[in-house]
Amino acid sequence: MIGSGNLVARTFAVSEIWGVLAAVFSSALGGTSIGATRYLVGTLDPLAIGSFRFGIGFILLLPLVMLRRESWPSRRDWLAVAALGVLFFTLFPILFNASLIFTTAARGALALSTLPLLTMLVGAALGSEALSLRKTAGVLIAMSGVALALLTGLASAPPGAWRGDLLMAAAALCMALYSIWSKPFIRRTGPIPFTTMAMGVGALCLIAISCLRGSFAPVSDFAAAQWLAVLYLGAFGSALTFYLWSFALERASPTRVAISVTVNPISASLVGAGLLHEPLSFNLMAGIVTVFIGIWIATAKGAAATPRGGLARP
Repeated sequence: MIGSGNLVARTFAVSEIWGVLAAVFSSALGGTSIGATRYLVGTLDPLAIGSFRFGIGFILLLPLVMLRRESWPSRRDWLAVAALGVLFFTLFPILFNASLIFTTAARGALALSTLPLLTMLVGAALGSEALSLRKTAGVLIAMSGVALALLTGLASAPPGAWRGDLLMAAAALCMALYSIWSKPFIRRTGPIPFTTMAMGVGALCLIAISCLRGSFAPVSDFAAAQWLAVLYLGAFGSALTFYLWSFALERASPTRVAISVTVNPISASLVGAGLLHEPLSFNLMAGIVTVFIGIWIATAKGAAATPRGGLARP
């Protein structure tokens, strides 16, 4: 029985490792999507950008559900899944885009990096995840790595930047609640059907708001470059990014998944260095190392720590 329990524990630990790796890849893709969003934001309303991003993502994910013949969420879960879709795929992008009107990208990225801390605290308050010294230390170290990486961009802040910081923190809270509340639904239906339904509801809400505001008017003047940016956001910044996020939530605890969001501003900075020829400063490289140390501390031993004959609480 003890040997069987150890085997289950090892399997659980490997599953969590895959979940964390998927979350890191998802956050890295999210960082690259910032470049495409920045390119479009000068010509297209942020609501329309979200509509294209999640609308295309839904269109790409829907055939996967049909081809794999996976079951959709049961009718008793429809209302909850729809509410989670509005929370994450409608309210989150609205708050995220609105925050960048008032604050800088660096300050916004730092505010968003509070996600793992918020997820850990909310999870503990709701009783879904126990606090641990190791996870707390890893989260705080990873967040300090983001602050170190973005140090040069934090000094210059426009008047009233605190409004944007608060809006981004509210967006992070939406993401934290989604990560915690969606986990049981993902386990019941699988990451692809759940993400597809939730994303479809969120995209429909964004499209309706965009139509009312006339946000799609500039599309008639789009060149090939704008359409490529939109397609990239839909395929990689939406379908693949959020499938990987749900895949991760199916296998790892919400806090261990959320800590990967600290990779997001790092990857955005690296894309800026590669495509926009922005310099790679020492503090950016030191921040990258610090972020990955924090992720390792929060996920390494904690995933494998299991009492005899059973699974540990994440």
